[in-house]
Amino acid sequence: MEQTGRIRFQRPHSTMATRLLSFLSDIEQALTKESASNMGPSWDSLRMVNYKAGLARLTLTPPRGAEVTAPGGTIFLQSFLLADGSLCLKAGLSWDGTATTTTLAVYAKPGLDWQAESKAIASVWLAGPPAAAALTTLSVPELGTLAAAAG
Repeated sequence: MEQTGRIRFQRPHSTMATRLLSFLSDIEQALTKESASNMGPSWDSLRMVNYKAGLARLTLTPPRGAEVTAPGGTIFLQSFLLADGSLCLKAGLSWDGTATTTTLAVYAKPGLDWQAESKAIASVWLAGPPAAAALTTLSVPELGTLAAAAG
């Protein structure tokens, strides 16, 4: 850590950068294996990593010319240190054609199974976007009945 006056700068740890890229690779491999085992589509992938910012992105698209009904999408990883100095990776999952996103966090703890975590993230992404919550509207008489029942 470098200190200038009262401002402290923290340089990215090489462990953070290594974990970011290896975790992204683990997720990509888990996606490929799970999709193939379920007779799902294959994916073309594009990776981008910025070690200095602790960011990585995996963009997944169906191969050109493939008859695939599943949408492509993106898995965005952010690597950062928590206040206690431990590593956290946050995964933001999104799917083409929807504004729905899912965010998952992986906290580095002793004995953490990184492979299992990457498989879990791959499974969530392959399952597709979560269904939007159904909005139930009540008529005015139903609202009155509910209010009377509540007392």
